[in-house]
Order: sequence, then structure tokens, then C-alpha cells
Amino acid sequence: MPRRARTYARYAMYATHTAVAVALVGALSACTGSSGSDGEDDGKPGSASASASVAPGKYRTLPEPCGTVNRGTLKDMLPGAGATPSDGTDGEGPDEGSSADPYKGEAGVTYDTDRKVGCRWKSATTLGTRHLHIDFERVVSYDPAVSDDEQAEQLYATKAEKARIPAGSTPGEESDEADTGESEDAPEDGKTPDGKASPHKEPSDDGTPKATPSDKKSSDKKPSDSASPGQDDDLAPRTLDNIGDSAYINDKLDTGDSGLHRDITLVFRTANVIATVEYDQWVTDKHRIPESRELQDKARKLAEQLAAKFDEEE
Repeated sequence: MPRRARTYARYAMYATHTAVAVALVGALSACTGSSGSDGEDDGKPGSASASASVAPGKYRTLPEPCGTVNRGTLKDMLPGAGATPSDGTDGEGPDEGSSADPYKGEAGVTYDTDRKVGCRWKSATTLGTRHLHIDFERVVSYDPAVSDDEQAEQLYATKAEKARIPAGSTPGEESDEADTGESEDAPEDGKTPDGKASPHKEPSDDGTPKATPSDKKSSDKKPSDSASPGQDDDLAPRTLDNIGDSAYINDKLDTGDSGLHRDITLVFRTANVIATVEYDQWVTDKHRIPESRELQDKARKLAEQLAAKFDEEE
């Protein structure tokens, strides 16, 4: 009888130990499961709370470049391109070997017409040559955190910085003080701020006023110190308004040995597309400097037309 009691006691002890072990395993499993569920929304990449990629750019394709410029604009920008010697234009006609219709343009080489396209035209006369080239580039971002539009904006900013386009307002804007030629601090009654009489011109022996030091300084100014011929202050490289989302124009006059020519470059961005207009004029007579205003106005007019075509595709 005592032996049987000892056996029952041993079995009871084993059962108690087993129950405790099962309870411990269950508690550990509950803790582990709770910890796993709390870590699901940790915001790490790949988790359910990770942010989605930005939306693709506005434009998915590009227009056919040679067909985007209307014939009237081409005739205005390329005078003499469609003329022939029989027209009585003193030989102002297209180069030999050119296509039957010089206004059709020559498409640029590209490997993906949805990413980058271009077209160029040329007119040649006895007075000189003009070239027109347009280029469209659709920008695509490969960074999921940067949109196509943002990538295009960065590329445009890089181009503007490389061209040294001043940021801010358009150059050539004069203040009211500059327009009137007077300063708010200008002395009254011909006196200087210290109360002394301001310098004035004294008559010379022949009755004409003597030149003051300031007059001599201005008279000694060399022509090279002024702006380049054919270019006003308001025609300097600058940003432009009302063309796409952002735009700038650059103007360079080259008088090198290769020939006298003026090159106009206008770049604008609309959403995720960057468009470039390059327009230049070469002259055979170096005394005839190409006019900035004429070339810039024509390039700007074309850029406005191109920007409007992109807007129509919305």
C-alpha cells in the first residue's frame, strides 16, 4: 500500500511539471504573436504603410516635330527658302541638292520617338544663311520619389544655369528713378549735400562752357564699352513669361573667323517635356550685324505656338 501511494505521488509531480511547461509555451507564443502584429506598420520600405510611387508625367508621347511648325511661320523665319533664280530674287534660292520642298524639314536621328525628337530647316541667299532647329525631350524619372515633372524642372534649371541666365525679373526693367534721371537724394538749389555750391561749367574764352571732369570721362568712353551692336538691354539673356511653365532666351553674337552670325536659343518647359528652339543668322557682309530684336521676336513667336500645341494635347 505505501508503494502504490509513492507511485501516485510521482505521477502527480510529472503531471504538474507538464502543465507548467505547457503554460509557459503558451505565454511565450502569445508574446511573440503580439510583438509581430505591432511591427507590421513600422513604415519601413516594403511594409503596408510604405508610400506609393509618384504619378507618371503628363505627357506620354511627343508630337512629330517637322509637322508642328506651320508653313507661314517657316516662310517668315526662313526668307528665300522657297525662292528660285527664275523668281527674280537675284539668285536667292535653296542650296543645290536640297529637297523639293525646303519647308518640310529634316528630321533628326532618334532611337525613341516617344523620348526625344527634332527637326531642322535651312535657307540660303546671297546675303547669308539662316538655320532653324527645334527639339523636344520627354523627361522620365527613374527615382520613385521624384516625379517626371520634377525631374524635368531640375533638368531645365541645369540648362538655365549653364547658359548663365539671370534668375528673377527680366533684365532691362528700369526704375522710376532711372526713367526721370533724378534721385530722391538729389541736392536742391544747385547745392551739394554738405551745403556747398555744386560744380558747374565755366565759360571758356570763346564763350562755350568748359568741360567738367565727368564730361571728359563720358567722352573718353570707347565704343567697345557699350552693349554689342544690334542688342538692347531688354534683349539680353533672360527668363520669359507666358511660355509653358518656365522659359528663357539666350542671345550670342559670334564675330570669329568662321563668319559673323547671331545665335538665338529659347528653351521652355511644359510639365515633363523640355522644348528647345535654336535660330541663327549668318551674314556674308560683316558690316551687316544680324538684329537681335528681329531674331528673338521670331523665335519667341514660334515657341509660343509650340507651347500652345502641347496645351492642346491635354
